[in-house]
Amino acid sequence: MSVFPIRFLMLTLIAVHSDSFAAGEQEQQLSLLIRQLDTLDTLMQQASRYEAPESNTRYRFDYPRLTQDIQRIRQGVQGYLSPSRAQPRDPSELVGEYRLDTPSAESLP
Repeated sequence: MSVFPIRFLMLTLIAVHSDSFAAGEQEQQLSLLIRQLDTLDTLMQQASRYEAPESNTRYRFDYPRLTQDIQRIRQGVQGYLSPSRAQPRDPSELVGEYRLDTPSAESLP
């Protein structure tokens, strides 16, 4: 009996096992990302409660836009972790700009 087929079989088993380990680890990391997004969402909601709507600041943080982007990221990761049948991708992109200009007191009626 040749040694080659045994070595080939062993290398194949090692490669398959390491690939499945990497995929399992990747799924664990993505699950961790979902939990971190949930935490970020909670922290952001708490921070938005402390923002004074009538403050005299020129800019304010756009919490609703950030909420939408977090939701899109969460949906993308969850879609990867539990894929459904093949469907067209949503081509919309993240906005990424979260600063809003607040109207000055002079421009208000």
